[in-house]
Amino acid sequence: MKALTLTIVAAAAVTVAAQTPAKITRPSYVPQKTAWGDPDLQGTYTDKDENGIPMEKPNQFQGKSLAEVDDSELADIVKERQERAAAGAAAIGGADTGAGPVHWYEHYDAKNSRAWLVLDPADGRIPDQVPAVQQRNAARAAARGARGAADSYEDRSLYDRCITRGIVGSMLPVIYGNSFQFVQGPGYVAIRYEMIHETRVIPLTTQPRISPKLHMLMGDPRGHFEGNTFVVETTNFTDRTALGVNGGGVRHSEKLRLVERFTPTSAKTIEWKVTVEDPDTWTKPWSFALNLTKDPSQPVFEYACHEGNYAIRNILSAARVEERK
Repeated sequence: MKALTLTIVAAAAVTVAAQTPAKITRPSYVPQKTAWGDPDLQGTYTDKDENGIPMEKPNQFQGKSLAEVDDSELADIVKERQERAAAGAAAIGGADTGAGPVHWYEHYDAKNSRAWLVLDPADGRIPDQVPAVQQRNAARAAARGARGAADSYEDRSLYDRCITRGIVGSMLPVIYGNSFQFVQGPGYVAIRYEMIHETRVIPLTTQPRISPKLHMLMGDPRGHFEGNTFVVETTNFTDRTALGVNGGGVRHSEKLRLVERFTPTSAKTIEWKVTVEDPDTWTKPWSFALNLTKDPSQPVFEYACHEGNYAIRNILSAARVEERK
C-alpha cells in the first residue's frame, strides 16, 4: 500500500509527539464480507481527489521516491494544482459558453494522495516505446492519406463518438463524471462507469478465455480474490484504444495485458493499482496506482452522451462549410 508507506516514512522525520496513531500503527484493513463470503467492495466511489496528479514523476522530485516526498512538499504541490484547476475551469467560461455551471467541475479542490502515479519502474517514468509504435502510427497516417481530422466520423476518437474511453481511460480522473459503482453477485463483480455509461462484468472464474482471435474494446476479463484484494487480468484487446486520460495518448497493441488490483485500505478507500504489459508498445511492463474514495453523496449520474449530442454532426458539417469557403 504505497499511500501508507508514504505517510509512515514522512512521519519518521518528525518527533513522536507530532505523530498521529494513524501514521504509526495503522492496522491492515479487513472489509466486510458479502453473504456468499467475498470481500464486499460494493458502493459508489469517486477519484476526483486524484485529479491533477501527473502520471510520471515531476522534475522537481528527481532523486526522490514517492515515500520520500514529505507531507509539507505534497501539501505545497497540491495547492498549486488546485489553483491551476480553478483557473482552468474559470477559463472554460461556465454557463456563458454552454460549458455548464462552474460547480460541475469536480477537480477544484482535489486533495491528492500522492505526488505522481507511476510506481514501477522506480524512476517514476513510463518505459520507452518500441519501434513498432512509430510503424503503427505511420501506417495509420498513410491509410488516412490527405484526409483531415473531420472528413468522417471515423476520424474522431472513440470518446468523441461516445463509444468508450477504454479500461484505464475510464477510471483516470478528469474534470467531471468521476463516479464508479461496484456491484457484486455470486461469481461476478461489475464496475459501472458514469462517463459513457459502460459496465464491465467480470467473472470470478478459472474457465478458459474466449478465442485469441476475438478482440474487444474492453477486453476479456477474469477476476479472483487474493485475500481482500480483487485481482482482474484482462486480455483480448483491440488496438483501437489507448491508456491515457479519456482514452487518449499512445495506442497499445492487441497484445496488451492489464492486471488490476483493487485493495480496500479503509472503509472508504480502495487503492487501484494497474500493471501494463504490452511488448509491442513498451520496452518493459510498468505500473501505476491511485485511490478511489467511497462517496454515497456522489452517485453515478445519467450520462446521455448520444441524446442531444450534436458534436460529431456539427464538427463534420462545419468542416464542409470551411471547405466550400
